[in-house]
Amino acid sequence: MRLVETSRDAIVCSIDEEGYPNGKAMFRLRNDGLSTFWFSTNTSSIRIGQWLRNPKAAIYFLDAQDFHGLMLTGEMKIHMDEETKKAFWKQGDEMYYPLGPTDPDYSILEFTAIKGNYYHGLKKHLFLAEEAKGWS
Repeated sequence: MRLVETSRDAIVCSIDEEGYPNGKAMFRLRNDGLSTFWFSTNTSSIRIGQWLRNPKAAIYFLDAQDFHGLMLTGEMKIHMDEETKKAFWKQGDEMYYPLGPTDPDYSILEFTAIKGNYYHGLKKHLFLAEEAKGWS
């Protein structure tokens, strides 16, 4: 989907201990269509603890100029293993993770979408993530 591919960032949401949503802008590292998205974050971040307690998550992409929005809801998995971290490491990441891809404060997040809501103008389209395979 063009909205996702032209968005460098997404708002990524977790649920806190009291059941309230928490959102944060994060760089989108990679995605597989509209079903799976990868992000990186600090292992010490608040959201890692929230997703370890409750993997439910949402991500949101926005094109404010043309009034497009895409919300995907699903679950977040946290990868702290060296193999996954090295696979996603890129030049410049040392700015956030000074010890490199083996930095214990570097984690990879894998979001798997279950359903989505695409907004354009005043219309919305609800869908299951499996229906979105092959959309462009």
